[in-house]
Amino acid sequence: MLVYLNMCGFMFFSGLIVFASKRKHLLLMLLSLEFVVLALYMNLSISLEHGDSEVFFLMIYLTMSVCEGALGLGVLVSMIRACGNDHVLSFSSLW
Repeated sequence: MLVYLNMCGFMFFSGLIVFASKRKHLLLMLLSLEFVVLALYMNLSISLEHGDSEVFFLMIYLTMSVCEGALGLGVLVSMIRACGNDHVLSFSSLW
C-alpha cells in the first residue's frame, strides 16, 4: 500500500510542477490540473478502502471533478472563440 501512496504523491507533485511551470497553452494547464485531480482521487480511494470507511465520498469527489473539468473546457472554448487561440498570455483578463 505504501508503494501506491508514494506513486500518488509523485503523480500529484509532478502535476503541480507542470502547472506551476507556466505553460503558454491553457489546454496544457487544464490537463495538468486534471492529472492532479486523478492523483488525489487515487489517494482517496486507497485511503478509504484501506480504512474500511464510507466510499460514497468518492462519488461526490468525482462529481465535483467532472464539473471542474467541464467548466475548464467551457473557458477554453470561449477563449478560443474570443481570441482565436489558447495562448494564456494573449487573454488579458487572466493576468
